[in-house]
Amino acid sequence: MSDLRELYQEMILDHGKNPRHFGRPDHADGHAEGHNPLCGDRIKVWVALEGDRIRDVRFEGNGCAISVASASMMGDVLVGRTLAEAQRVFAAFHELVAGSEPPTEEALGKLVVFGGVREFPVRVKCATLAWHTLRAALDRAPGSVEVSTE
Repeated sequence: MSDLRELYQEMILDHGKNPRHFGRPDHADGHAEGHNPLCGDRIKVWVALEGDRIRDVRFEGNGCAISVASASMMGDVLVGRTLAEAQRVFAAFHELVAGSEPPTEEALGKLVVFGGVREFPVRVKCATLAWHTLRAALDRAPGSVEVSTE
């Protein structure tokens, strides 16, 4: 179990130091800004849609390794998915980091690396900041009203 935890920590550190999907896109259908006042993390998220699919997710901002890694991996996991699929991944991710019953690895893929966050409640907001910001961006995108921010 210790080796697995170390691998997870390495993945988070890698995405935190070398984020994927970082930078402002040429085109976006929705945009939102998020801020975690507890630790100072700030993020801007853009989403581009193609019909009901997420064509691209990009972000800019600064924050702790967990916050940046979560935004980076969110893009990896959500690009190409439908809005309904993205909603299910969001719910599974939120359950993973803040819920009482962890979802299956099948539902989350490599996002399971954030499972240890639930042991540190103060870090849950770091891990979910990008996800809540993406939901706000989707709510502002034309034709994506089926995604809610509840």
